[in-house]
Amino acid sequence: MLAKRFDSPGKVSLKEIPTNADGGMTEPVALARFAKQGEELAELQELLFAAGTHALLVVLQGRDTAGKDGTIKGVAGAMNPGGTRVASFKVPTPQEKAHDFLWRIHKEVPGRGETVYFNRSHYEDVLVVRVHNLVPDPVWKARYDQIVAFEKLLTSSNTIVVKFCLHISKAEQEKRLLAREADPSKAWKLNPGDWEERPFWDKYTEAYEDAISKTAAPQAPWYVVPGDHKWFRNVAIAEALIETLRPYKDDWKKALERTGAAQKVAIAQLRNQT
Repeated sequence: MLAKRFDSPGKVSLKEIPTNADGGMTEPVALARFAKQGEELAELQELLFAAGTHALLVVLQGRDTAGKDGTIKGVAGAMNPGGTRVASFKVPTPQEKAHDFLWRIHKEVPGRGETVYFNRSHYEDVLVVRVHNLVPDPVWKARYDQIVAFEKLLTSSNTIVVKFCLHISKAEQEKRLLAREADPSKAWKLNPGDWEERPFWDKYTEAYEDAISKTAAPQAPWYVVPGDHKWFRNVAIAEALIETLRPYKDDWKKALERTGAAQKVAIAQLRNQT
């Protein structure tokens, strides 16, 4: 597995996971591999959609410039847009603040047959909220157990949950921020807040480590994805998603066979009436 998987509570050290891993691949090799992965990923997502027995929630978390948008463009782009959507979570609105922190999240989870990518997520409420002391410590600390319970609710209702932490270096982030400034087409991404957050790098590292260590579970695992190489990031995420979805393939095909058989009977009855 190209990404580091965490599926049970325990100590997590992001410093021990390299950000610039390449899996022994060059970029051309990775791109060729991703093209093949895209074909399989599209097939699996189509089966999930057609069978209608499960949903897929992909959680993307990472620092500014870590590659959330790039992942959506690349990995989600390999899927049929008819059964896929993206939910982005920004600073809560006054209405959202008037509810519990999961209120706005629960409204966006996928229905059966649907795939949803979260661009940031409920984990912001134990990351940025913690780093900037936006609520008292007892409030955000209680949220770890609340998140675990929330994700158990989802998985017990046939939602497949996969969570990715896009792991980049501070130097790579600076490089990407400067590249945005130099590219007029990226002007819409420019945000002074990205630079304001950099002094909090170590605090965010601690917050991510705690979030992963306290909420990793077999039914809702975390994958830490080395993200300095965008082409490696996409291959690693696609690999994790394929490995997650493959075990359901036969069951989805059987569900489709049952559906097809029932529909053929109904069609035959209609034909007999004409």
